[in-house]
Amino acid sequence: MTPSPAPNFDRVARIYRWAEYLTLGPLLQRTRTRLLADLPLRHHALVLGDGDGRFLARLLNQQPNLHALAVDTSATMLLLLRNRCHAAADRLSALHTSALTLTPAPETDLVVTHFFLDCLTQPQLDALTRHFAAHLRPGALWLLSDFGHPTPRLLRPLADLYIRGLYLAFRILTGLRVQQLPDPQTALAASGFQRIQRHTSCFGLLYAELWRKR
Repeated sequence: MTPSPAPNFDRVARIYRWAEYLTLGPLLQRTRTRLLADLPLRHHALVLGDGDGRFLARLLNQQPNLHALAVDTSATMLLLLRNRCHAAADRLSALHTSALTLTPAPETDLVVTHFFLDCLTQPQLDALTRHFAAHLRPGALWLLSDFGHPTPRLLRPLADLYIRGLYLAFRILTGLRVQQLPDPQTALAASGFQRIQRHTSCFGLLYAELWRKR
């Protein structure tokens, strides 16, 4: 069987920020940065799929001794990210590849995945967390934010409809084949991580979490 082509996020890179604002205003960026102030000092970050770099620019500014490797399958996204993080260019590296083919450097003490894991299937996510856990240093942190299922049951049908609409839009625009949210919490816990912080908004539709490798 011929594998499905990888999604092409170059097609949406230059409109991505404004598309966010048209859907949920500033809420996605607020979710990305919700736990930033509480993040302990780190030295080597691996940042997966940060898009145009709005989060990474703030992270590098807040932690002046941090070096970051940004990984993305979109060359255009990486170009936008580099431009946005130009003030810390000497502490930034970029790699145009899939996170699924990556092995973290042994000194990596922070992984960041904001609205990225929802682009993976559950088997891909399970494999990624297991592989990373085997190579990250003890005590490494994993910071993530993503879409979730609202706590009030009455809101879940509307949230499910909204998320299905997002997946459909990205399938049309980028070729993304994933159609449902995976479960990062189960994958991370099974890979030896412990959740140490969580924040939700929009009744649980959006969340940010911080996990530590045991």
